[in-house]
Amino acid sequence: IYGRHRRALRAGPVIRELLPTETGLAFEAMKALRTGLTDEAAFLRQVDEVQRSEGYRLVAAFEEEEEASAAAVAGFRTGHNLAWGYYLYVDDLSTRPESRQQGHGRALLDWLAEEAKRLRCDQLHLDSGVTRDRADAHRLYLNAGLVIAAHHFTRGIE
Repeated sequence: IYGRHRRALRAGPVIRELLPTETGLAFEAMKALRTGLTDEAAFLRQVDEVQRSEGYRLVAAFEEEEEASAAAVAGFRTGHNLAWGYYLYVDDLSTRPESRQQGHGRALLDWLAEEAKRLRCDQLHLDSGVTRDRADAHRLYLNAGLVIAAHHFTRGIE
């Protein structure tokens, strides 16, 4: 119970959905993934005025007794299409660098799977870049039961 075993007794992260008035709590964690984010006010406008109106939701993981800033965050939405039926799509899943390897990302993925089940979705989807720095994220997704099911193709429109 003492020494090296103390960490095993630590409770998991606190997971909760963020209301529009709390979107700012996600900024630090989100900019670890979306490195182009530099302006918190612009982030708040984008999320609260644009994306939330399209069904985007935010869920966050917090360290115990630390709710000033999320340790990790996930942005997601639901939709329908012919290929997937009714689905939950994870747009963003990010953990602050100093909070990585502590179970926050896995706790969010588990919460998202439960939310998909609660909403009676047929599937949960997430895309991830294939750069070398994403290896830890890919390992997390595979360990959480996600599979690599497709190639995702993209083309910029000028």
